[in-house]
Amino acid sequence: MRSLEQVLADGIRDIPDYPQQGVVFKDITPLLADHTGFGQVVEALAAAGKDDDGNPVVDKVVGIEARGFILAAPVALALGAGFVPVRKKGKLPAATYEESYALEYGEATIEVHQDAFAPGDRVLVIDDVLATGGTVEACLRLIRRCGAEVAGTAVLIELSFLPGRKRLEGEQVSALLTV
Repeated sequence: MRSLEQVLADGIRDIPDYPQQGVVFKDITPLLADHTGFGQVVEALAAAGKDDDGNPVVDKVVGIEARGFILAAPVALALGAGFVPVRKKGKLPAATYEESYALEYGEATIEVHQDAFAPGDRVLVIDDVLATGGTVEACLRLIRRCGAEVAGTAVLIELSFLPGRKRLEGEQVSALLTV
């Protein structure tokens, strides 16, 4: 069996100048197409929702739109937890809470259903990339606004040259790959 490091090296490719000049996009589609490698990644992300004995300690797993959905849903299954989507504004059909945050060029808003969590639910947040931390920070505010507790955040890739981890100082954040 390949190591997790090898799975990540084989499954994540750089696409220069996408979606704009000067950006190097981290394409995870080869990883998603690799059944064995994808399974290893799901298990590694799920570890953030377990105690030292390997027992699940979360009630819900949040996936942030859009690639976070792909990773979070199987993590939720692996943990025996529920899956909760956090979506862009206007995509959820029932009553929502919303949080806005700054982007490099402008602002964005994410939402979660008001009834997505029971009071005291322990929640693991999963996303594909931690960059500036704005999206995750807004997501954590949504979870807490619903009366749930944030157990931690796990990401596939952390871009260490951006301030995401610093912005989330005091939060439990784990990354499978730091570049």
